[in-house]
Amino acid sequence: MNESADAAIVAGLEKVRASYRAAFAEATSEQALREAHAHLLGRKGELTQLLRLLGALSPGERKAAGEKVNALKAEVESAFNERRSTLEREMRQAELTARPFDLTLPGRSPPRGHLHPLTLVRHDILAAFRDLGFTVAAGPEVELEENNFSKLGFPPDHPATDMQDSFWVGPGVLLRTHTSNVQIREMLAYQPPLAVVSAGAVYRRDDDVTHSPMFHQVEGFLVDERVTFAELKGVLTAFAERLYGRGTPVRFRPSYFPFVEPGAEVDIGCVFCRKADGSRPGCRLCKFTGFIEVLGCGMIHPVVFENTGIDPERYSGFAFGIGIERVAMLRYDIPDVRLFFENDVRFLSQF
Repeated sequence: MNESADAAIVAGLEKVRASYRAAFAEATSEQALREAHAHLLGRKGELTQLLRLLGALSPGERKAAGEKVNALKAEVESAFNERRSTLEREMRQAELTARPFDLTLPGRSPPRGHLHPLTLVRHDILAAFRDLGFTVAAGPEVELEENNFSKLGFPPDHPATDMQDSFWVGPGVLLRTHTSNVQIREMLAYQPPLAVVSAGAVYRRDDDVTHSPMFHQVEGFLVDERVTFAELKGVLTAFAERLYGRGTPVRFRPSYFPFVEPGAEVDIGCVFCRKADGSRPGCRLCKFTGFIEVLGCGMIHPVVFENTGIDPERYSGFAFGIGIERVAMLRYDIPDVRLFFENDVRFLSQF
């Protein structure tokens, strides 16, 4: 027999029984009531400590003392639930008898959302070309193979037509791989002169930090009599200065695309390593060249004119394609294209 443990249990039970009702009655809120309850039955509560003393008693004494502690524990729980119900009724009654809401007070406006960074960049790009005289058109994302490939001069065995590179919906139907399908549809529907720009989602089987299987492009083209490459250079130089500032260097490099001849890739002076004096010493993002690629372009191939019923002997034109994600990553210094599509509010709220 452990007389000291037994005496401590008896004294503790008397102390709790004498004080718990008063402690609950003094609680005027549910939070205060729960704190009083935790003082008794929490991990370090008074009754919890008494239960730990049972181990020092003999088996017979432990059973008798345990019954007394559990009986008091049940009383405490019952009183706690009763007092909580009383507080809930009092709070409800206070709400019903309080003064009514003042309907003349101004409302609380919910936080307003804002445009996605890709949408912001798309609007800026389209606005720049509108100012240059282009009209905006739209086309379907589920497209016929002939509009997406054949009429643009892609050979039947071109890698882009493989299942590994494109999302095919059915025989001869796929998710468009570029917005150039709008060029074909506009040239089939209208006769020159034409100056059209279009933006939208495109789809390719590609997924890494700089590529996404769904991304966005802006396609533009101009068709008229005696259109030259010099006009293409003028339009794209004006666009680059509108988007990145006056005096932005623009560089054209020869490149190949099936639906233009000649073709070129366009670089702009790196916007990240430009010094205050305007020089560009090179950085990791531009691979220390001082330039970053932003779009592809070229003079529309005569085959495209023939496929759309336009006389290539009378008309000429140019076309260009811009990746919106690419422009947005350069503008906002974003290292991973997948951030645009993860819907992380912490990321999107920065714009």
